[in-house]
Amino acid sequence: MRIFVKAKPDDWEERVEKIDDTHFVVSVKEPPIKGQANYAIIKVLAKYFGVEKYRLKIIFGYTSKNKIIEIL
Repeated sequence: MRIFVKAKPDDWEERVEKIDDTHFVVSVKEPPIKGQANYAIIKVLAKYFGVEKYRLKIIFGYTSKNKIIEIL
């Protein structure tokens, strides 16, 4: 399954907002430096979907706010 994520780094809380079945807005506290925000997004989404972190992979948008993430 692929989902489209709009990242919001440097936010005051971690949360996942569902827009529709495949689009989400993910807010994390970490800054977008050296992949810190990406790691936090994977962690938050893994918890949201109830899967292990290794089952999520950023396949597009590693350095962008708009990402495509694959859930295996």
